[in-house]
Amino acid sequence: MAKICVIGAGYVGLSLAVLLAQKNSVRILEINADRIKKINSYISPIVDKDISQFLAQKNLDLIASDNICESLREVDTIIIATPTNYDPSRNTFDVNSVLTSIKNAMKFAPNAEIFIKSTVPIGFTEKITHELGINNVHFSPEFLREGRALFDNLHPSRIIVGTHNRDVGTRFANLLKTCSKENQPKILITNPTEAECIKLFSNTYLALRVAFFNELDTFAKHFNLSTKSIIDGVCLDSRIGDFYNNPSFGYGGYCLPKDTKQLLANYEAIPNRIIEAVVESNQIRQEFIADDILKNCPKLIGIYRLIMKSNSDNFRESAIQGVMQYLKAKGKAQLVIYEPLLNDNEFQGIPVESDLQAFKNKCDIILANRLSPDLDDVLPKVYTRDIFHNV
Repeated sequence: MAKICVIGAGYVGLSLAVLLAQKNSVRILEINADRIKKINSYISPIVDKDISQFLAQKNLDLIASDNICESLREVDTIIIATPTNYDPSRNTFDVNSVLTSIKNAMKFAPNAEIFIKSTVPIGFTEKITHELGINNVHFSPEFLREGRALFDNLHPSRIIVGTHNRDVGTRFANLLKTCSKENQPKILITNPTEAECIKLFSNTYLALRVAFFNELDTFAKHFNLSTKSIIDGVCLDSRIGDFYNNPSFGYGGYCLPKDTKQLLANYEAIPNRIIEAVVESNQIRQEFIADDILKNCPKLIGIYRLIMKSNSDNFRESAIQGVMQYLKAKGKAQLVIYEPLLNDNEFQGIPVESDLQAFKNKCDIILANRLSPDLDDVLPKVYTRDIFHNV
């Protein structure tokens, strides 16, 4: 049984902690007091039905704390899952929380193996191990969906570990595999920089696919063609596949917007066109959506939900917010938001309506990135590009 400390109790860290606590002793090091209290009361602080179920029903060896020394003392494995938001002023991820975590580990658990799950710039792991003179820091990318993070950990499509020590990498991969429900997940042991590339290129490809079908939809709408018929026909080709093809207001969420920007920044002087176009495509799509809405000359536009997807409590970098900001900047209509997760009367200078029926009654057009049964009674005034009504 391993003794593990997971640093960070977001959807990545908490899902990993719950996964591993089935068969190991796990401590979560977290700075948010409310999250600590909930975890220690077997309540999930994030929206994820599987995490909620496991905390409530499973016999987990798991405790959360903000005490650095106690959390790291005598552990043999440390997993860093702290946020690394993209800093546009520096054109790179803010990795301060990762650096702090590594330095704390060096102080309180110098013999532990450290695995970075936070997304970092390409070359970060090699750079920091060289600068600090250590060889026990490795990178293992996560491929999790918000709201389904524990499910994805229980059913991993692949496990990738970036390390120069194959034995350590294999042990960590087996640690994750043993706690999953998959007998033979695909495992790849590579070096840290290549693992960092895998993470950013994977997410940029997903963003590219979203952008492709969104631009197909823009074309079809311009010429008054059926987006659904075109996508159905395109996706009959088995090389393309009938998945991840539902048009939207753009790619969003915590990962894709920042990861595409970081990959573009890593290119720097390297010739490229596609990566740059993927980043720009979101802005183009969202401005097109805003202009298309304003063609109807609405007086009051309703923004239905800020979250990126259903079964999530997170609306960081959601695509609908990009459209909302374009509409606000154009100043041709008033805006109002319906988002039950908001407790304030306004968000980014836009009023918030907490009563759903009142919201639906007073809006001329309701903007919805994804359809919901909440809107079934007002479908004629709903604007969406949700063609397949699935994700």
